[in-house]
Amino acid sequence: MVSNQFFEKKGPFTIRQIAQKINCVNDIKENFDLRINSIESLSSSTKNDITFLNSKKYKDQALKTNAAACITTSNFEKILPTKCIKINVKNILLAVTLVSKMFYPKADIDYPDETLKTSNDLKNYYPKVFFGKNVLIGKNVKIGENSYIGSNTIIEKNVEIGKNCIVGSGVILKSSIIYNNVNIQDGCKIGVKGFGFIPLKNENLRTPHVGKVILNQGVEIGANSTIDRGSLADTVIGKNTFLDNQIHVAHNVKIGENCMIAGQVGFAGSTTLGDNVVIGGQAGVSGHLKIGNNVKIGGGSGVINDIPDNQQVMGYPAIPLRQFIKKRKNNEK
Repeated sequence: MVSNQFFEKKGPFTIRQIAQKINCVNDIKENFDLRINSIESLSSSTKNDITFLNSKKYKDQALKTNAAACITTSNFEKILPTKCIKINVKNILLAVTLVSKMFYPKADIDYPDETLKTSNDLKNYYPKVFFGKNVLIGKNVKIGENSYIGSNTIIEKNVEIGKNCIVGSGVILKSSIIYNNVNIQDGCKIGVKGFGFIPLKNENLRTPHVGKVILNQGVEIGANSTIDRGSLADTVIGKNTFLDNQIHVAHNVKIGENCMIAGQVGFAGSTTLGDNVVIGGQAGVSGHLKIGNNVKIGGGSGVINDIPDNQQVMGYPAIPLRQFIKKRKNNEK
């Protein structure tokens, strides 16, 4: 079972209870009394967890998953290991949301942290940390020595901040692990819930997001940027990656090391970037894509397909740079 320091977790629940919740009891023939400790991603699941599979893109992870059970459909169940209990449903994401709510009933909305205290009240706990005015800190927050926290910043419970970090003014940090030498500029919102919901007939059913944000050593986040925490997996920014101002990183996105991302770039959920990626301003990257190492994406581009290593692309939809230049020259004739 994977522990979660940011959200209270219920359970365990039996396969029967889970099947009843998503209305598929008649489709399961055995193991009704098997106890499930948590809902996790394909790669992080253990023998006592349930996971889900809703795309062939995750075939490699599905083949290797250690999950006891998996929410999926008849189209994908053959990908899963034989020992994994297949729970077939019509709407995978709806079923996952319902099961997630069983384990994490308070993770679908960002409730205000009721444990906050002023830095003045807690200064004995952080003798080598420098605080501005009106800083609020939650329970069990860890801050490394020689870090600076700007005025009017809120650090919610259980957040961890390393040594020699600079957190600007008006920043909100929640559900985050921040390593040494990280610089977060003014106005950033890190660890907020992502844009996840299931549209139903009479309501939008919010999806719990129980992952976290991990900012690795040497990362810089530009002013007024927003980084959503993961849904089940984590949102991760690699070492020495710099993000410019007003960038949005959605849930489950993973950005590699030594990347440079210019202002107003947006990443949709569950996209992965390699190392040494450079992206120009106002580009948009769709969800569930794989961007390779050493890729360069021109400003204002719209990326809707995977990009292999060492490619340069531009345009909407983004195409190889030489092809983009040639096409533009032809249009100007």
